[in-house]
Amino acid sequence: MKILLFGKGGQVGWELQRSLLPLGDLIALDFDSTELCGSFADLDGIARTIRTVRPAVIVNAAAHTAVDRAEAEPALAHTLNADAPGVLAREADALGAWVVHYSTDYVFDGSGCAPWRETDRPAPLSVYGRTKLAGEGAVARASRHLILRTSWVYAARGGNFARTMLRLAAERDSLRVIDDQVGAPTSAELLADCTAHALRAALDRPALAGLYHVAAAGETSWHGYARHVIARAAARGQPLKAGPDNIVAIATAEYPTPARRPLNSRLDTCRFRQAFSLTLPDWRVQVDRMVDEICA
Repeated sequence: MKILLFGKGGQVGWELQRSLLPLGDLIALDFDSTELCGSFADLDGIARTIRTVRPAVIVNAAAHTAVDRAEAEPALAHTLNADAPGVLAREADALGAWVVHYSTDYVFDGSGCAPWRETDRPAPLSVYGRTKLAGEGAVARASRHLILRTSWVYAARGGNFARTMLRLAAERDSLRVIDDQVGAPTSAELLADCTAHALRAALDRPALAGLYHVAAAGETSWHGYARHVIARAAARGQPLKAGPDNIVAIATAEYPTPARRPLNSRLDTCRFRQAFSLTLPDWRVQVDRMVDEICA
């Protein structure tokens, strides 16, 4: 079975290269791939790639994820987040292939405190959210699709929120971090592993096709996330100027950005857990592991 992965260089794409390997022959591409087109800015090239490879599964880990920059370049964001996934869905249907696509809590307006369900009405606040929602609609037109909405994705590889907090805590006596946005930090590693398990099940049971919420269990704010990371690092002997008690909680309004962020990013993952008989660990489990790796 051939699996065609787009976006191999991103956080999730990097982990998917590991998790998908046992399922079949993996062809992994990025925007700068040369032998085959992996650039979502080239819609015809993407279609040619799929027709050449003729995969049984297409996994899309590529996207325009620069939330603030998307406000200034909505056309590009729409091409990468909506038009290109539409091409994947069209070509997948022509081949009778599966398409796996990732979306985001940013499709919701962040109102209330209840975890969002798959059946709740989306109302995105930003260009990023609107284009990701359009991408969901495009992929959902494929007869065999898995759309996985997730939140607050991070990876040990490259830059991330935890590394930024640790760097700043080593340089400054105190930090100011937003406390009224609530969600669950979800590791790219966990998301990739869940993808492989879900895909294998769906290949055997096509009725599992559909939209699912996938995120680590529990919840925290960015402020709570920062305090946890810094406390863990301090316990591991990391030299820091600012300890967890020096992290000052601020409101979103005190840190304006070009794109509006949802305050409530909680996702109800019950449907995913029941459909695929999987357990999603508390967010602290893999954050602790990441911090331990950084400290080591």
